[in-house]
Amino acid sequence: MSNRVHERSMGMEEEGSTKNMKTKVLELPTKIKKILKNIWKVGKDDPRRVKHALKVGVSLTLVSLLYLMEPLFKGIGNSAIWAVMTVVVVLEFSAGATLCKGLNRGLGTLIAGSLAFFIEFVANDSGKIFRAIFIGAAVFIIGALITYLRFIPYIKKNYDYGMLIFLLTFNLITVSSYRVDTVIKIAHERFYTIAMGVGICLLMSLLVFPIWSGEDLHKSTVAKLQGLSYSIEACVNAYFEEEEKDEETSDLSEDTIYNGYKTVLDSKSADEALAMYASWEPRHTRHCHRFPWKHYVKVGSVLRQFGYTVVALHGCLKTEIQTPRPLRGLFKDPCVRLAGEICKVLSELAASIRNRRHCSPEILSDSLQVALQDLNTAIKSQPKLFLGSSQNGNVSQGNSGRHNPNVAVSQHINKDTNEAASYQNTGTPRGERMSRFGPNVSFSRLRADTLERRSAAATNERKILRQQLSRIVVLTSLEFSEALPFAAFASLLVEMVARLDNVIEEVEELGTIACFKDYDNNVDQKDVEVRVEKPADLVVGVE
Repeated sequence: MSNRVHERSMGMEEEGSTKNMKTKVLELPTKIKKILKNIWKVGKDDPRRVKHALKVGVSLTLVSLLYLMEPLFKGIGNSAIWAVMTVVVVLEFSAGATLCKGLNRGLGTLIAGSLAFFIEFVANDSGKIFRAIFIGAAVFIIGALITYLRFIPYIKKNYDYGMLIFLLTFNLITVSSYRVDTVIKIAHERFYTIAMGVGICLLMSLLVFPIWSGEDLHKSTVAKLQGLSYSIEACVNAYFEEEEKDEETSDLSEDTIYNGYKTVLDSKSADEALAMYASWEPRHTRHCHRFPWKHYVKVGSVLRQFGYTVVALHGCLKTEIQTPRPLRGLFKDPCVRLAGEICKVLSELAASIRNRRHCSPEILSDSLQVALQDLNTAIKSQPKLFLGSSQNGNVSQGNSGRHNPNVAVSQHINKDTNEAASYQNTGTPRGERMSRFGPNVSFSRLRADTLERRSAAATNERKILRQQLSRIVVLTSLEFSEALPFAAFASLLVEMVARLDNVIEEVEELGTIACFKDYDNNVDQKDVEVRVEKPADLVVGVE
């Protein structure tokens, strides 16, 4: 009987494995199709990647001729392989990155070789023991010194790769020269092949479909301004939607809002890398001064500070307590107009940087001030929502400057609801409940009484009390809590207006340093009037 059961289980396992194998075989074409689709998407997102891949292939083919062609191989020898290694290591996506690595590698090799030759010349006429001691001391001093210098931030940022190549080349030549007599000749051959490899890399990077890091940094700054504008517009439109969207449409809207400001928040390292590579590129302004790539990093920093406000605005769409849509509609028009004016300013700044011209003198128009004033008037026209219904009479009597928010909260308590909730959750009698939540008790007294009861209860009861108390306070001050989320939303819009000054100031300073052309109203009127669309994903070539 046990043998039959064992055979049956073995048969079921074999049948299951066969089915799994068939399933994997059937899924294989789908997986291959998915892989090919991803490969195609990489090139479609940025066609420059395809060009860079072709340039690397051509460069490797050229340096391989040093090894494949007999006349060239006889002249250079086995050191020709160093040219291939140089192309693989040095040739980067952008011209600035290639220049940075290529010059670091070439100068590091040259200086290290020269220093090694000098040490060999000094120790050549000494005895074998003294020569070994001298080489060991030189290796120790140079190794410790170069390693320490690599910790200096400026050197770490710009010349770390050159320092590493210097240390490697110096040790290879110096130590090898003690045992090998022809090491100097080998070093000469390797230096020549490395120079050939670097030359081919620079030729392909600068002359064949060049990719400039500075241009990428310029375009990324424009895309960040456009992304912030799109996120603000989408956030305000989503907040004042009259009907709630279905889940799929809502997720799509959330993705578009998130993608708008995500590029800004994640741009710090990319901006610094692009600015560093752009500083190596041989590109100048019309006045022959180096372009202020570092100031683009400052603009990116200001945009990140502005982007944090956009993130908070997006968070208002996800809060647990939401202002009802009919109440939001009371303030829709001034908020939409204010957000539209903010987007216009950001669009104008993006057009200014894209066209390399100064901003319009009327970038902060009267419409922005009017929209702010209208929002302020709309909020003041609804004091009941923000101050409570019992305070409305005080407002009409001219006592609007002496409201006590704690009293306002306590005066709007629904006593029947509170008593029922208290009796159910804490077992407090009705009379005791009335004495605690009476109309003359302040919110601070309520909090002190809550802390006292919380310290006397057990752990589980404390958690229940804390949750129920927070719900009671929110629900019993219903009118105030309904308007509070919108107050946060409106205050963030006003904060954006305040932070626009910093963004405009940095962009104007960038235009002054970079010698942007003056604003021409006739030529650039179209840029001001066109509303921003969703920015295309910008792929920057940072390795």
